[in-house]
Amino acid sequence: MQNNKMTSRRFRTTTLLAAALTAAMMMGGAAMANPPAESVAAVKAAHPDAVARYALQISDADPAKRGMVLKVAEHLIKGYGKGKVDIEIVAFGPGIKLLFANDNPHTKLIAKLAEDGVRFSACNNALKHMTKVLGHEPKLVPAARIVPAGIVRVHDLAVDGYFVDKP
Repeated sequence: MQNNKMTSRRFRTTTLLAAALTAAMMMGGAAMANPPAESVAAVKAAHPDAVARYALQISDADPAKRGMVLKVAEHLIKGYGKGKVDIEIVAFGPGIKLLFANDNPHTKLIAKLAEDGVRFSACNNALKHMTKVLGHEPKLVPAARIVPAGIVRVHDLAVDGYFVDKP
């Protein structure tokens, strides 16, 4: 009986690892440095005690809005308390620059918010576009997780009960 449980556990682990690697290869190089985001259902299940759920969208070119979306996340944590609010910031379009690792004045605040449980999703479509524009793949902050399409992630979060805000 014990051997069957161990075999089953190894099979599940191998299957999950294979799925993650397949997704990473499908998404391109950025997924190798930053793993894919968890499914909305998995994220929601991991935060059963959250009294509020927010999806914060950043898709603007305006650098001030990048700082603003982070401040909104900070205020939500202060307002509800750590561990009581579930927040995901989804960056796409020109807003993807929020999650660039180099020359980013917000890296320390992003790291602090990530420690406080805020998730950061980076649109793979925007990353592919920026790779063409820059001539190289941009390095992302360690907290960033890759989603195939940012707007689809925002939609999926909204459908699953997250309040969507675009500061």
